[in-house]
Amino acid sequence: MDRIVVLSGPIASGKSRVAEWLRTAHGFSVFKSREILAAQIGKSEIDRAGLQRAGEALDRRTKGRWVADEVLRQRAHGVKGDLVVDAARIELQIEALRKAFGRGVIHVHVTASDRELASRYAKRKQKFKELNSYSKVRESETEARVHELANVADVIIDTDRCDLDDVYARVGAHLGLNRPLSGGYVDVIVGGQYGSEGKGQIAGYLASEYDVLVRVGGANAGHSVWAEPRILKFHLLPSGTVANPNAQIVLGPGAVISLRVLLREISEFGVDASRLAVDPKAMVVTPDDVNAEGGIVKSIGSTGQGVGAATARKVRRQDVRLAKDFSDLKPYLANTHNILGGALRANRRVLLEGTQGTALSLHHGPYPHVTSRDTTSTGCLSEAGIPLGSVRKILMVCRTYPIRVGGPSGPMKGEISWTEVSRRSGLDARRLRTQERTTTTNRKRRVGEFDWELLRWASDLNRPTDIALTFVDYVSKRNHDARRFDQLTPETVLFIEEIERVSRAKVSLISTRFHARAIIDRRNW
Repeated sequence: MDRIVVLSGPIASGKSRVAEWLRTAHGFSVFKSREILAAQIGKSEIDRAGLQRAGEALDRRTKGRWVADEVLRQRAHGVKGDLVVDAARIELQIEALRKAFGRGVIHVHVTASDRELASRYAKRKQKFKELNSYSKVRESETEARVHELANVADVIIDTDRCDLDDVYARVGAHLGLNRPLSGGYVDVIVGGQYGSEGKGQIAGYLASEYDVLVRVGGANAGHSVWAEPRILKFHLLPSGTVANPNAQIVLGPGAVISLRVLLREISEFGVDASRLAVDPKAMVVTPDDVNAEGGIVKSIGSTGQGVGAATARKVRRQDVRLAKDFSDLKPYLANTHNILGGALRANRRVLLEGTQGTALSLHHGPYPHVTSRDTTSTGCLSEAGIPLGSVRKILMVCRTYPIRVGGPSGPMKGEISWTEVSRRSGLDARRLRTQERTTTTNRKRRVGEFDWELLRWASDLNRPTDIALTFVDYVSKRNHDARRFDQLTPETVLFIEEIERVSRAKVSLISTRFHARAIIDRRNW
């Protein structure tokens, strides 16, 4: 995915220097909003006050959309690749860019103290007429409020006590430009609790960074992904299928496929046969499998999708119906072992998306209140046919308040009510009860206190390199609009530090709510 780096910050903070460095050192195209304003003015001699007035007039007329519209126009005329916008002045401009380019937008706010800015301004040499002093510049309402953009920025660079080389190093680190080149690898996403941890949101967020997306498990697990104006739900295809339309999609030999569900998703999301590879040895669920699970829906809270019954037939090696036996799947059949092996040999990046949660593992969970497969990281790798030695990162997803499906779904320590979660967080209790329903069966969810022993146990089984913590707005609704780690409440920061101690892994991704801009990314990879 091409990046759109949007720079903001007061005049003399160093935005244009950063833009020029991104152009010369990393090949970014540069979009200068000043040039658009100069064209609007239509004068041979441009002055600062005139630029300010023209910008404010355009903002009023277009509600801030003029920057995004011009970038879209340039894209349509062949300007491709990474681009830096120098610069956005109001939040509406940034919102319009995000709406136009989605997750490819990275907002970097460059700032300094007023004293330092005034000193730099006095030394500036421009090709157009500047105002007499920095205080005159600040008389513009837009310039006076530009500091407020720090509240919505993805990255803040305070340039007060560093030179330009320091600024470049910091910007490069935040944008991932300083990372060393590496060969092919596999990153694994796994659930650390009872499922419904928000793995789909995390997988959808990361998908654009990978060449191959792999999903394991069956149609009994649904993953939701935010995609305005609707929520996308994936039961068999990887959650990043739409977010990264160029990625190869793989369903390995351990997958358990509902033909009806897979064909529906292929149609709904427009997946071409050249893009999807289904292993011929993947098991297919039959209507008899669904009927066979009617009893356990009531006894252990199963989803009753027939996945367990189909898996049992495969284990017994009786009446086995594999993907290769169905003509509807013929266009998609491929040797996924060869595809994944070839991808790694070609230094391509693979994202393996696990389903359900570690505490539902057939072998390690509280039997019989478990699912029909091993949901740990090694279990997921085995289903996909990926060797452990190919793994770079294991990302374990955990909720701030773990859930289980309502009814007799099994033990959960410290069970509480959604009313109590509402009281602690400040979120609306009725809304919590409405949205906390399962993706596949639409059942109500039970909720419990964060289980520290479960975190320790799941970390032992999965050996995560990183943790993704979701639903931090359930700790406090003040986290709802946090864009950076330093904007989280002190209580949340302490909670995250404790998770890192118990799990022995860094909390690298933090989900503040279910929204396109809800991920705080602290990764160094």
